[in-house]
Amino acid sequence: MRRHKASFSRFIGTMFRLLCTLGVAGAAMVGLSSCAQKNVAEFADRQPALILERFFDGQSIAYGIFEDRFGNVRRQFRVNLNGRIDGNVLTLDEDFLYDDGERANRIWTIVNNGKNAAGHYQYQGTADDITGTATGVVAGNTLNWSYDVVLNMSGNDVEVHFDDWIYKQDEDVAINRAYISKYGIEIGSVTIVFLRGQAATAVGPLDLSKWPE
Repeated sequence: MRRHKASFSRFIGTMFRLLCTLGVAGAAMVGLSSCAQKNVAEFADRQPALILERFFDGQSIAYGIFEDRFGNVRRQFRVNLNGRIDGNVLTLDEDFLYDDGERANRIWTIVNNGKNAAGHYQYQGTADDITGTATGVVAGNTLNWSYDVVLNMSGNDVEVHFDDWIYKQDEDVAINRAYISKYGIEIGSVTIVFLRGQAATAVGPLDLSKWPE
């Protein structure tokens, strides 16, 4: 888990220094577009329907990038995932390789808490580098959940917030967009494409021994 924190810290540290350089007021000016919030219920009629634990059951792979607030790609990564279901609990083991050769691992424990009053499935998730519990809701083809991560940067703990969205596009394809914020101001984002089933088998499991040349 420490190695994964170092990976996020490297990216977030750059964004946080930018935030401090601009000042909170200045950053708020460039961050105004991040203030509009969408509601996951708006996706209730979107198909194909996402059942989170079924989508991530078994082997899957992912490709992703980190971008700063201005759309500059700061890091790239690839992931092998292994999901196991036990009752209403999904354990999702993620192995990462970053484009600078760094390796990392995260293990999610995700619980399906059944439907809310609106008929949408509710989820809770924990991982070693997550503060407290991630909470979220699936409506239609979309999951939205949020969580905080405390990162150690140069000996100081800095907490950042993730507003995380997963959109199922096909039986074997989902797209993830996560917006990272500090003081309520967006400072960066993560984009991930998940492949499972036949799509993952066609190209995976990925070689995580070194970044492809």
